[in-house]
Amino acid sequence: MKPQPLAHWGLNTSRLVFGCMGLGGDWTNGPITKEHVHQAEQVTEAALEAGISMFDHADIYRSGKAELVFGQMLKARPSLRDNMIIQSKCGIRFADGDVPGRYDFSKQYILNSVEGILKRLGIETLDILLLHRPDPLMEPDEVAEVIESLYTSGKVKRFGVSNMSAGQIRFLQQASSQPFIVNQLEISLAHLHFLDQGVHINQEAGTSVNFADGLLEHCHTEHIQVQAWSPLAKGIFSGQPIDGASEAVRQTAALVAKLAQQKETSQEAIVLGWLMRHPSRIQPVIGTTNLQRIVACRDADRQADLMTREEWYQLYVSARGVKLP
Repeated sequence: MKPQPLAHWGLNTSRLVFGCMGLGGDWTNGPITKEHVHQAEQVTEAALEAGISMFDHADIYRSGKAELVFGQMLKARPSLRDNMIIQSKCGIRFADGDVPGRYDFSKQYILNSVEGILKRLGIETLDILLLHRPDPLMEPDEVAEVIESLYTSGKVKRFGVSNMSAGQIRFLQQASSQPFIVNQLEISLAHLHFLDQGVHINQEAGTSVNFADGLLEHCHTEHIQVQAWSPLAKGIFSGQPIDGASEAVRQTAALVAKLAQQKETSQEAIVLGWLMRHPSRIQPVIGTTNLQRIVACRDADRQADLMTREEWYQLYVSARGVKLP
């Protein structure tokens, strides 16, 4: 098995990431409880036991409470930090009075966001900082300046982006001496535009595909780690209720179940293994807080290695619902 793109930058991580958006209770500014901290402890232990060493946050998750409960857990068990790579994201601002929800890559906002992230997590250095969603008002030189400041101060080791095109990454990279080494995108068996964009070149069907041209190729060439958010598509292919689902979803869920039975593994491992079989070395970010489902994901690495081209295409074409052109 080829190494992950992050290995090019000296980061030897697990092939799965645990997404911490589900930690910390609700999305209000209410207090966290002992139960919230206990949940964080349980899911983190389950993730570590499943071989997951990378943990994904964002400053907005549960209005900051996801990072806060994770930080309290690390304070109680500081040795866990030694075996973790922690990344977080910033740049999304919630609505405030008459001001709508928006994106903000201004220097002061990023600096303030990182200070808040580090304080909530109770750590001195963040392993990776991602810019969460592209800000139409972003100034590459200003972003580069704040990135250099965070790097030289030792507050952030590495940088990346989320939900960006190849052009947007190049736009920021040309001003920055620090490489962008991650791009986190929504991709899954239910969100196939990342593949359909390529197979529909010179096809009328391609007009309905919404995925940036050449993005996967750019990330592959530049050793940018593609991370997949919502890789299990809310479990619709791995046992969750699918009332009202399309025939393609039903047939694909049945195919996933069949393959899992044949290979004596979980349905989650088949769904994730399908993503990880792609040459881009996709790194799924699982967000479940269900302990059994976390354990069910642990075989995904092996299933990615075992999956044949024929099985991969069976799943792809089934999920598409129509044959390839």
